[in-house]
Amino acid sequence: MINISLKQNQISLTLIMEIFEKTNKVLKLLSNAVSEGIVVVNTKQIIVATNQASNVLFGYNEDELIGKPLETLIPQKYHHNHSSHVDSFLKHSDKRKMGHGRDLYGLRKDGTTFPVEAGLNPFNIYGNNYVMALVIDITVRKKAEEELKHWANIFHESLNEIFIFDAKHLNFLNVNTGAQNNIGYSLEELKKMTPIDIKPEYTEEQFRESIKPLLNGTEAKISFITVHERKNGTTYPVEVHLQRSFSSEGETLVAIILDITERVNYTAKLEKTVEERTQRLQEALHKEKELNELKTKFLSLVSHEFKTPLSGILTSSTLIGKYTNTEQQEKRDKHIKTIQSKVKYLNNIINDFLSIERLESGKVNYKFSKFSLSKVINEVIYDANMLLKEGQNISYPDGIENIVLNFDEKILELILTNLINNAIKYSPEYTTIDVSAEFNNSGLKITVKDQGIGIPKKEQKFLFNRYFRAENALLTQGTGIGLNIVKSHLENLGGTINFISSEEKGSVFTVIIPQE
Repeated sequence: MINISLKQNQISLTLIMEIFEKTNKVLKLLSNAVSEGIVVVNTKQIIVATNQASNVLFGYNEDELIGKPLETLIPQKYHHNHSSHVDSFLKHSDKRKMGHGRDLYGLRKDGTTFPVEAGLNPFNIYGNNYVMALVIDITVRKKAEEELKHWANIFHESLNEIFIFDAKHLNFLNVNTGAQNNIGYSLEELKKMTPIDIKPEYTEEQFRESIKPLLNGTEAKISFITVHERKNGTTYPVEVHLQRSFSSEGETLVAIILDITERVNYTAKLEKTVEERTQRLQEALHKEKELNELKTKFLSLVSHEFKTPLSGILTSSTLIGKYTNTEQQEKRDKHIKTIQSKVKYLNNIINDFLSIERLESGKVNYKFSKFSLSKVINEVIYDANMLLKEGQNISYPDGIENIVLNFDEKILELILTNLINNAIKYSPEYTTIDVSAEFNNSGLKITVKDQGIGIPKKEQKFLFNRYFRAENALLTQGTGIGLNIVKSHLENLGGTINFISSEEKGSVFTVIIPQE
């Protein structure tokens, strides 16, 4: 009986061994068929089994890893944390991904490292605890993730604004940080909006019409300039570049926006500069044209104004030579007086031209002194009496004997001479030139009133222009520079000159001489 029982036990053990061996072969065959690497460790973190995929993954031969510590497959810099993580896992004995939220790396036999993903599975055989790690090489995925992260960073960190919106409904799907900062809306706010909400110049119909070439495929890209409106209501000019794209969310449009505020401002500034310089050039050309006209007018005027008195001088000097007898002295005196008058006239013209040159070059030196007004007026009227036409007279101002001025005496003489001589020249015979003087709040007011031809109203604004002569005065001798000189001197000395005039009724000129 005992022998029969022992024999039965031996048969049972042999059968069990055969079944275990067959099962082990099946398990090994199955593990080698799995594409993921399988590494089994015991509670001491010693490797007890690997499959073919893990051997290839880590660069080891079959069974070469058996008996080695798990840290053989882990880079040195991760050793200090790895053991504690595995111990903690064995205590909780639940399935999980190893290193959740952290980057894991494997160490090959040749010393190279690579990113991995490991799924841990605890199990128990014959009362012993083990952990099976399913290891996947995620180098390709990691590279793709890094590239995706890189492009995401480029998207969000771009200095240009980038908007992605649904091609059908126009809702914003994504907007980069630069756009959010400039437009003033958060991403959550923008996802409830469309491009129409930030483009005040467009209606939805107009915008859909503008993107139609992209959607129907006739254009790969479109660009246009418009205005964007921020959340705070301010606007800024932009250049929009739109193109079609496809994503998991369907057909989309990508808009790259360039804020062209600086460009617009620069262009506006440049245009303004060009406009200003063009205007200055036009003004310079106009002034040059005026100068050429003045030169022509000046030459014509000099030719005319010098020719007439020179002709008179030549004639009188010729006739004097014919009057040799004593009884012809009166005739000689008449021609001598004519010569003197003509020479004085020419001398005055030359002095006027010299005055203009000094005024333009800034070489006028004014000499202030105290003098009697009556002294200057007496001298001017005395000289003017020689120019009076038949029946003309000058009304002398009253009450000026005690007036003392602090002014440039020669300039005042020039001013009064010009005004009184003009009054005589442009007034007919048997008329009176009234001269008056009195103090007012502005200084000494001197008035010269005539009964002459007057100045046409349409030409009065040009009266103080150099070389200007009114149409009704062209037949009268004159250079047209006297009043220009008078006005320039008065302005330099803080004085003023004004007039009122009517054709055929006469003119009244008023000069203010400033006095402290």
